[in-house]
Amino acid sequence: MGTQNPSAPSRAQSAPAADPTRSRRHGGGIIHENTRHTTRFVVIGNHLAQHPELSLLAIGLSCHLQSLPTGAGADIKTLTARFKEGPTRIAAALRELETHGYLRRERVRTSTGRIVTRTVSCNQPKTPRREPADTGCPDRPTPRPTRPAGRPPEQREHAAPSRPRHTGTEARPRKALPAVPQPSCTAPALLKQATDLLTTLRRHDPRLLLSATDTAHLAPGVAAWLERDVAPTAVRHALTTDLPDDPLRRPAALLAHRLTAQLPPPPPYRPSAGPPPPRYEVRNCDGCDRGFRAPETEARCRDCRTAARP
Repeated sequence: MGTQNPSAPSRAQSAPAADPTRSRRHGGGIIHENTRHTTRFVVIGNHLAQHPELSLLAIGLSCHLQSLPTGAGADIKTLTARFKEGPTRIAAALRELETHGYLRRERVRTSTGRIVTRTVSCNQPKTPRREPADTGCPDRPTPRPTRPAGRPPEQREHAAPSRPRHTGTEARPRKALPAVPQPSCTAPALLKQATDLLTTLRRHDPRLLLSATDTAHLAPGVAAWLERDVAPTAVRHALTTDLPDDPLRRPAALLAHRLTAQLPPPPPYRPSAGPPPPRYEVRNCDGCDRGFRAPETEARCRDCRTAARP
């Protein structure tokens, strides 16, 4: 009785992960109990539900986005208020969907000049794999590869000259600002009034803090408005109302677009008035010694001239 059977397993062994059909042969696995939907349903492809690279959160989030009606909120703030996951996890899931072609985010400008973000959910990935867009949330730091061990001196002497490396902190060339309308009169007083108006925009919205270069570029556009009989308060109202809620990456470009797109028409034509009537000096009448205004050819006032007539 004290002898143990060495061939008997000590405990039950589970099916190996490499052989998923073993559980099906033994009667295990999932069993579907399906009911046909006739209303309030969305079709999800197996290419998404069984995607080999997407995380479970990304797959579930894509199913939720495809079930939303057109125009519903799909930004990180709205999704965070809807689900228990935080903004970092939701932003990472959105980047996964964007990388694999199930999501596309576009920044479009409305007719009023406001910039909005439009989210496009794709039930079939039609775009190739691409880099995700910047969502404003920090990514996890990528570990830097370790440098290889130093080469022997004889290899360093015969090695080809290395190319200059470009770090990520190098400043990219800044895109030029859009063109603005030019005034027909470049009087210094008009340009100074336009510059003063631009420098006071930050009092209405702190995001409209302009540099000296941007102010010099936008001043002719504001002067073109002022010379069209537009009051400074009206120009300020057109530049500061209905601004987008998102952070303004380049406020000068937005102001340049509004100065061009919303430029008012020229004022109506007004015929110039005739020259003012001549103003004569006061002289005394030779008849009644009363003061009157008349050219030098007249020596008497109007009453004396009337009385002298037959």
